[in-house]
Amino acid sequence: MIQLRHLRYFVGIVDAGSLSRAATTLFVAQPALSQQMAELEQALGVALLHRSARGVRPTAAGEVLYREAQAILRHVEKLPDLVRDSGGEIAGAVSLGMSSTVASYLAGPFIEACRAALPRVSLSLVTDDSLTLKSRLAAHGLDLAVVFEPEPMPGQPLMPLFRQRLYLVDRKKLPGHARSVPLQRAAELPLVLAGAPNALRRVLDRAFTDAGLQPKVVVQTNQLSSMLAAVHSGAGATVLPLGDFTALLGRGTLAATPIEPPLHLTACVAHDAGSAPTRAAEAVRALLASVITRLLRDKAPAGMEPVQA
Repeated sequence: MIQLRHLRYFVGIVDAGSLSRAATTLFVAQPALSQQMAELEQALGVALLHRSARGVRPTAAGEVLYREAQAILRHVEKLPDLVRDSGGEIAGAVSLGMSSTVASYLAGPFIEACRAALPRVSLSLVTDDSLTLKSRLAAHGLDLAVVFEPEPMPGQPLMPLFRQRLYLVDRKKLPGHARSVPLQRAAELPLVLAGAPNALRRVLDRAFTDAGLQPKVVVQTNQLSSMLAAVHSGAGATVLPLGDFTALLGRGTLAATPIEPPLHLTACVAHDAGSAPTRAAEAVRALLASVITRLLRDKAPAGMEPVQA
């Protein structure tokens, strides 16, 4: 009979990449861990792990079990919150992902709002690129994620929050382009861009192709910090949905100029479609929309606009 401990041990082994490392992180003796895996493979009737001197990795059947085991274990972890969701004050744990660009100006105000409005909600904030965050959602590793999309897509579990204009970012303004930079001029510069697949890169590639332009991409990286470091070093300019760097310590010397014609990304909040959201997750999602509405009304960061209907 398959027990929850079998699934926990199996996920721990795959994550660790070896039985010895898994034994350390799971606080289980390695022979006992091997025995548990033997029992699991016998119960399922298939081999789950490829074992070699370099470690272990899941078989095809093991990949399937790994994904399903993660979902099962995550749902079990949520059971206390789901049971308590019948009424009373909203409480529970919520894991929220934000793209690193959005987090640079939204994380602070949102954490402050969450502490005030949802004091019994334990918020875990993760920052990464949108593609990684969506992968973690699909693997049931996050409850919610604020990600950038080229445009809102009907039928997807996404709630649009705002549009963000794209800016050319360099160490100084281009001569003659104080207010905006034509897309053709941007294509002539050495560029540090996100690597595909990436929502920002899809927007740029489509815009360059439609305009018959061939950009000079000299560096590709999906990390905001690496992009800005490359720009500071003089490797080239970049394009970002970020027009104000005052929130980034040490990045105030960069110049951001809107691209013309305007290009936009849409920031959306996505949820884990594989499990029922808790009241706490629903409350966090609603609070995100509220904070964005307040930012748009009071002091929106450069380039942030309401989503057009």
